[in-house]
Amino acid sequence: MLANPPHLTKSYQDDVNVSIDLNRYTLKPIGTWPRTSNNNWSELIISRTLNIICYGLLAFILVPCSMYIVLEIKDFYNQLKLGSALSFFMMAVMKYCALILREDDIRTCVGYINADWMKIKRSEDRRIMLENAKFGRKLIVICGAFMYGGVIFYYIAIPLTRAKIVEEDGNLTYRRLVYPFPKIIIDARRSPINEIFYFLQLLSGFVAHNITVAACGVAALLAMHACGQLQILMHWLEDLVDGHEDDTSTVDERLANVIEQHVRVLNFINLTEQLLKEISLVEIVGCTLNICFLGYYCMMEWDFKQPVSGLTYLILLVSLTFNIFIFCYIGELLAEQTIKVGERSYMVEWYRLPGKKSLAVILMIMMSNSTTKMTAGNLIELSISSFGDVIKTSVAYLNMLRTFTT
Repeated sequence: MLANPPHLTKSYQDDVNVSIDLNRYTLKPIGTWPRTSNNNWSELIISRTLNIICYGLLAFILVPCSMYIVLEIKDFYNQLKLGSALSFFMMAVMKYCALILREDDIRTCVGYINADWMKIKRSEDRRIMLENAKFGRKLIVICGAFMYGGVIFYYIAIPLTRAKIVEEDGNLTYRRLVYPFPKIIIDARRSPINEIFYFLQLLSGFVAHNITVAACGVAALLAMHACGQLQILMHWLEDLVDGHEDDTSTVDERLANVIEQHVRVLNFINLTEQLLKEISLVEIVGCTLNICFLGYYCMMEWDFKQPVSGLTYLILLVSLTFNIFIFCYIGELLAEQTIKVGERSYMVEWYRLPGKKSLAVILMIMMSNSTTKMTAGNLIELSISSFGDVIKTSVAYLNMLRTFTT
């Protein structure tokens, strides 16, 4: 259940909203925000209706444009240009499927987050969690700014700055659609079909970019929450032996809380890994290729007199690069935090614990040394070095593409 119990205070609810409200705003419009209950039929109908609409809008781009590439485009450059744009929509479809299939996992993670906020007792723990939650929000805001900025430039600025096309001796004037439509289906040049299709393509672009923002937002939310819980654990370790000045708990109680917190965080990280492995794999592989293509288009179409097209590709290039960086950065951050837990466990005076209680701390040190690492589909480790490898691979593909096309 995601509903907050009635006895919770307003400050608790405000803190939870700081963590998850941006994710709710991006996931709800596409019908992937987890329902409060599997038996809530009204929410089920609304979410499934939104799913059908989003799939339909994505198919509205993918199917006609695929036909257009096969039937009407003859030169390689335009086939490559449209094909790479369609690859972004194909990535969006795969990430969207993963978000829908992982609804139960998202619900479980949100339940973890609610429970962790609810059990806060110290102001220092709350400060740590708020810092990490706000940093996660910043990542989502930056990702959204680049992605939605790409929508504005690619779907609004470029079409409006292009001159209208005049055909049939001046009897037919229209604007070129963002994604061309094959004439074998319908003549999209004539009004009002041209305006209707442009509006539908704008909605499709918003859905595809919003799916990307939602996927990055989920990754940022879960990873930063896990980092906050690990930092709280390290804070508790400092008071393990002698206790806190305002704490009346026994050594056994403090040790039990530390072990329980460590196990809980490790379970949360494993759940996060399972939830994100398909999404991160699609993001890493797809963006590697798209960074190559966008870099190529920036070089080919940059014009200082009319920089709108080149600037649009540059914004999309930066946004996709930042998306990959988010996944790799949070993977690196989680790995570092788990190592720090082991280091902090060793630095406390665990040898002063009575009896054999120190064995529990030694076990924590051993568990922390086997670093928890996030991966993309159990194939690619998410780390800063992996981000560097992605950029190097994209540049290598770009050089191959330039050699092949010149």
